[in-house]
Amino acid sequence: MNEISKTSGRFAIDRRSRLVLALALIVAVVLIWSGIRPYDRLTWFLEIAPVLVAYVVLGATWRRFPLTWLACLCIALHAIILCVGGKYTYALVPIGNWVSEALNLSRNHYDRLGHIAQGFFPAILGRELLLRTSPLRRGKWLSFIVVAVCLGISAFYELIEWWVALISGEAADAFLGTQGDVWDTQWDMFLAMCGAIAALLLLSKVHNRALGIRNDVAAMN
Repeated sequence: MNEISKTSGRFAIDRRSRLVLALALIVAVVLIWSGIRPYDRLTWFLEIAPVLVAYVVLGATWRRFPLTWLACLCIALHAIILCVGGKYTYALVPIGNWVSEALNLSRNHYDRLGHIAQGFFPAILGRELLLRTSPLRRGKWLSFIVVAVCLGISAFYELIEWWVALISGEAADAFLGTQGDVWDTQWDMFLAMCGAIAALLLLSKVHNRALGIRNDVAAMN
């Protein structure tokens, strides 16, 4: 049984490694594509900067702290959304324009998707880090802290947008992407919070399995 368990464990690790490598290559291709004649080079760099940071951090920590396949998938999907937004700017992403025209909407809502993602995907990563590195266990306090962290990240990102606007003036318009909405900042943070809550409701059990945690009836997600 021990040999079977070891073999099964090695197979799972190899399968995860292949998935992570595939995701890294896909994101790299999208990143390179996004950098080819983007709408605004400064906006592109500001939007894809978190993707570059993720590559560095994951590359430096992977051997001693590999993430689950679900966390890696979340990071990759979020990176792709950032790269697409960086290439066109969020207000001009073609798919957002198509949806706006089809539904007769007053604005391009791709940035709304981006801010939902800003809460949704980091929620799984934050949940994993807290479960693996802190005394916190599954339950209401874990969920509350994860949502609060995601909301804090969203608020800090809004501060970064403000600082960029102050430093670069008109060059920051594409980065801010408010599209004339005076409540854009509040919407961004609200949607990030909704994204984090949705991730916990939809993916906690899947995440538990990825972490090797039993989804018993008594345990809370």
